[in-house]
Amino acid sequence: MTSTFTLITVTDVEAELLFDLSLDIDAHMTSMARSGERAIAGTTTGRIGPGETVTWHARHFGVWFTLTSKITSWDKATRFVDEQVRGPFRVFHHEHRFERLPSGRTAMTDTITLASPVFGVIAERLVLVPYLRRLIAARNQHLLAAAA
Repeated sequence: MTSTFTLITVTDVEAELLFDLSLDIDAHMTSMARSGERAIAGTTTGRIGPGETVTWHARHFGVWFTLTSKITSWDKATRFVDEQVRGPFRVFHHEHRFERLPSGRTAMTDTITLASPVFGVIAERLVLVPYLRRLIAARNQHLLAAAA
């Protein structure tokens, strides 16, 4: 069983700039400084691209985790997907979409599908989903500040 959630961030920042910032390893590490997240293998600095991997080491819930993700889908400036290829989740799939709205603003949409390795759907929905929703919201605010 998996859990899925979507977070939409609407902004005046151009979609292409948000796309590029969302792929920037250094911007990601800065946005996740509270968890000590750092890139330790694969693409460890600069912008990650299609087919490339990055291995992250970070502390969440007081436990150190290592997770390798790969960019598995890529549509320049509009969409990309990163998926866990090795790590603590049974499934971790993160789709990033960037859409110019009729108002001229940009919608940055994060859709995450995950499956807990141990605790099942109850823990996913009561603990992991709210935690990841806050984590992604904070990351997005950091990206918007970096774009300003």
